[in-house]
Amino acid sequence: MEKREFSHIIIAIIVLTIAASFSSFLNKSYSIIPWVFIFSAIIILTSIYSKKMVANHLDADVEHELWLWQRYGIKNNQKLSKPLPMGVILPLIITLFSTGKILFLGLLTYETRALKRRVAKRHGFYSFTEMTDVHNALIGSAGIFSLLILGIIIYFLPFQISETLAKLAIYYAFWNVLPISKFDGTQIYFGSPILYSITATITFILAAVALITI
Repeated sequence: MEKREFSHIIIAIIVLTIAASFSSFLNKSYSIIPWVFIFSAIIILTSIYSKKMVANHLDADVEHELWLWQRYGIKNNQKLSKPLPMGVILPLIITLFSTGKILFLGLLTYETRALKRRVAKRHGFYSFTEMTDVHNALIGSAGIFSLLILGIIIYFLPFQISETLAKLAIYYAFWNVLPISKFDGTQIYFGSPILYSITATITFILAAVALITI
């Protein structure tokens, strides 16, 4: 893992912790904050390493970064001189103005690249040395499904805050499955609309159940 990717992941964990525990902080329920931090790390690392595992199986690697926004128009010159870290700014602004009642958890995006060993191993008429959109879809869906499975497992653990932490995993999956910018959902959708339909439907159902049971 590169130093830049590692630093972006740490920032994402901190932002997720702040957003998820903000209302508890206002209510002076400080005891839950360390648990939220630990579970925020578990959520983000589960998503990241599930994608890296699938990518490795495809002789590729994925690199994560904070969601950055730079282009504001369709022309090449219509972009900011430096990208804004919207994966930090937007979640914190929404958390602040909603006093923690609305969680926007679009934090990280990823890029896929083929490893050198893929070029060496893939040969023949039906082989590809570059990663295809379908490969991206498989990698992105691995991140989403790992979060859903994590949320379900945590929900059934005998802890007082298990339900709250399980919902956090489901909500994180929900925001990442949306086809926005370079989120997982975008890469899944353009790689395989069928896989996206399945992934999004299951995620939306679980997110609705989590929202209803608040």
